[in-house]
Amino acid sequence: MNSASLVEAFLEMMSVERGASENTLAAYRRDLDDAADHMERAAGGLAAATPAAIRAYLDGVSERGFAASSQARKLSAIRQFFKFLYSEGHRPDDPSGPVDSPKKQRSLPKILSEAETGTLLDRAAAEAGEGDWAALRMHALIEVLYATGLRVSELVALPLGVALRDERFFIVRGKGGKERMVPLSPKARAAMRAWLAARARDPRVATSPWLFPSISDAGYLPRQVFARDLKSLAARAGIATARISPHVIRHAFASHLLQNGADLRAVQELLGHSDISTTQIYTHVLEERLMRLVRDHHPLAD
Repeated sequence: MNSASLVEAFLEMMSVERGASENTLAAYRRDLDDAADHMERAAGGLAAATPAAIRAYLDGVSERGFAASSQARKLSAIRQFFKFLYSEGHRPDDPSGPVDSPKKQRSLPKILSEAETGTLLDRAAAEAGEGDWAALRMHALIEVLYATGLRVSELVALPLGVALRDERFFIVRGKGGKERMVPLSPKARAAMRAWLAARARDPRVATSPWLFPSISDAGYLPRQVFARDLKSLAARAGIATARISPHVIRHAFASHLLQNGADLRAVQELLGHSDISTTQIYTHVLEERLMRLVRDHHPLAD
């Protein structure tokens, strides 16, 4: 069988045996056709490819400007294809095995500047000042999020007792059941008190054990609802909705701490990262701050 026939046999197997969707099959076909076009001049084409030929193809994909994620997807399709050929006896080996996956560059987190975050918080406070129930809840949510850097899943699931104690710190249980202490700013505590008063007046949620209960059922506010309402608030504050999400506020919490001199280890503890390498994505903020310090204070700086 030639390469084209083997690709068709592979796609048929993916459809019949693995129940692959039309979109998945189309994606496999595009990637394998692209590889076949690149290797058509080699003896035997794609089906007879060597590890060196596969590497050369991936180098060409990189030179065409494809991202590492796209290169990895194409290699994944090739691996699945050759796994099929080996299992069916069409090849005695799998040439994709020795080929390393392209290394993906870790993208920097989206963050808001301190001024933009202030604008968002000011807008939330102004709307809450009008006494609207939903606005009071949103103001409390965003103030607590920016004050603590909680994961959105941790934020919406906070128990009512966190607000009733009215303390400067509280304990949150994060990933893996690990507990950590997080701070509450005076503004966050004030926003929670205002929300508590509004919450207590609403019989739909007054007896809920959650700080931010859901009206539709007995649970807490769905994270998707908070994310949607946060984007609406951002739009009213003049901030592009594509740049905002609960996770962006968490990033802002960490980045702004580092910009103002916080230790990376302390930020790691506050974020609940088990490994410092996860927190090191924010070191670009430290680098910018150090460069600014040198530029502004070194006697030989331009």
